[in-house]
Amino acid sequence: MDLRKLKTLIDLVQHSGISELEISEGEEKIRIAKHLAAPPQTATYMVGAPAPTAQAVAAAAPVAVVDIVAAEPEGHAVKSPMVGTFYRSGSPGAASFVEVGQTVKAGDTLCIIEAMKLMNEIEADASGVVKAILVENGQPVEYGQPMFIIG
Repeated sequence: MDLRKLKTLIDLVQHSGISELEISEGEEKIRIAKHLAAPPQTATYMVGAPAPTAQAVAAAAPVAVVDIVAAEPEGHAVKSPMVGTFYRSGSPGAASFVEVGQTVKAGDTLCIIEAMKLMNEIEADASGVVKAILVENGQPVEYGQPMFIIG
């Protein structure tokens, strides 16, 4: 497996909600796993040892990670039908298929998702005005991830 493909797969796992990805290609097999939290550590205290300070207890306490999710505009969400790389235009330097505020009809091409070296045109499944584009050009997308809001 070439290094560029491996790097793309690693980036995909890092930037998506998946924690593990396994791919077999011929006799080669690659497994990429993302570990989000370290296993909890236990403290051992000896009899006669001084009591832990509040600072030591605070340092040992697990830290909660909170994701702040921006509010999406109201409307129909066009979701990714596959895992791949999102592109707003057909080629580098070309105009984007759609822009925010543009009116689209069901069947109009919204973007391209590259998956396994294949370019897949993604079409609007509803008519309306593009209210938001939720993915940046060249970013990985996962199955079911909202990409556009059409109102």
